Amino acid sequence: MFFTGRYLRHLGYEVCYVRNFTDVDDKIIARANELGEDPISLSRRYCEEFHQDMVDLHCLPPSVEPRVSDHMPHIIDMITQILDNGFAYRVDGDVYFSVDKFPEYGQLSGRKLEDNRAGERVAVDSRKKNPADFALWKSAKEGEPFWESPWGPGRPGWHIECSAMSAAYLGHSFDIHGGGMDLVFPHHENEIAQSCAACNNSHISYWIHNGFVTIDSEKMSKSLGNFFTIRQVMELYHPLALRLFLIGTHYRSPINYSVVQLESASERIFYIYQTLHDCEKALSLLDAAALKDSIPPDTVTSINKFHNDFLASMSDDLHTTVVLAALSDPLKTINDLLHTRKGKKQAMRLESLAALEKTIRNVLTVLGLMSTGYSEVLLQLREKALKRADLTEDQVLQRIEDRTVARKNKEYEKSDAIRKDLAAVGIALMDSPVGTTWRPALPLALQEQAVATS
Repeated sequence: MFFTGRYLRHLGYEVCYVRNFTDVDDKIIARANELGEDPISLSRRYCEEFHQDMVDLHCLPPSVEPRVSDHMPHIIDMITQILDNGFAYRVDGDVYFSVDKFPEYGQLSGRKLEDNRAGERVAVDSRKKNPADFALWKSAKEGEPFWESPWGPGRPGWHIECSAMSAAYLGHSFDIHGGGMDLVFPHHENEIAQSCAACNNSHISYWIHNGFVTIDSEKMSKSLGNFFTIRQVMELYHPLALRLFLIGTHYRSPINYSVVQLESASERIFYIYQTLHDCEKALSLLDAAALKDSIPPDTVTSINKFHNDFLASMSDDLHTTVVLAALSDPLKTINDLLHTRKGKKQAMRLESLAALEKTIRNVLTVLGLMSTGYSEVLLQLREKALKRADLTEDQVLQRIEDRTVARKNKEYEKSDAIRKDLAAVGIALMDSPVGTTWRPALPLALQEQAVATS
């Protein structure tokens, strides 16, 4: 949930955000062996790519970012404590957690021990006292990295890594633990068990689990081969459009990936930034010192309602979808003040524009949807739209000129065809008394698809 930290800080909380990297893992080792690469080196390379993706998506960096390979002493110490407390046992250099010794096992998921998915990330081991017992330490195997420990050379199990690293920076009790829905059982269940076994005072106040990204209602995953990387999506769509698309669904719900929704998000972010850009341009024509300190009562009411909706929705389990919907009214008010005859005559119009723009900007900042400048983002959105349409700016301008000539010659069929051809690829023409401009839009075929599925 890449907006949680911003919102908590907005409310005045001090936030320590820990985001750990698992750079020692069965799957990583297997992949590294396939590529003939050192597992730690492979992990480091993917971590660097992940960092760049997070920057592009306007995600705030964590307070600390531990990696398993740097925290072996913490992991070994926690396993030692679990053994000393009688919750684990040793078998031929391996160490297993005994779930039978922890009666509260299953408290997070509500599942029973027999529901445990034996073999999840690990092979089933007949030496275990209970099939649900999970590895805290694995003895060294040929072709795998290993570290020295009191139980012999080896490496940690997947579950213990997270508990040890979170405890190192947050203690055994902290406020929020996040992750995907698929981690509830057994991973997070195992984290609770081993953390409590190491320290009786371990407690996490809130577990927050996000839904899956799906394609045609099927989970997106590498194993199914139906996945897209963030970088691939951003080849054609602006990062802010992708971010808007992602937070347009409540974090606990599945996100159904579709071109229609990405196009709609791109069109929406363009509308938001165009509105704010027009507002900024209107305000730039006036000396800020000339603005009055007060604003009209109607504007005050509108701003207060929007702000209250924002706080209520975000505080109610981070309902970003409600906040995005609530943006419509203040944006419409700005456009009315800028472009309608009635709006242009409204008393203290510029004061209202300034207050509305500031309020929207502040909310977008909390959502991570605010960039350095409106005009820069609009330019980038147009460039992405041209790339999706496989056109250049010059080609679009030439088509606009051809249409203008056709209209002057009363060749309306030709004029309409040009507009329709451009609309088909997501380029909408906007006529005004001073000429014709263009903006990105949902391609015609996708508009029909969106209506059919709505």
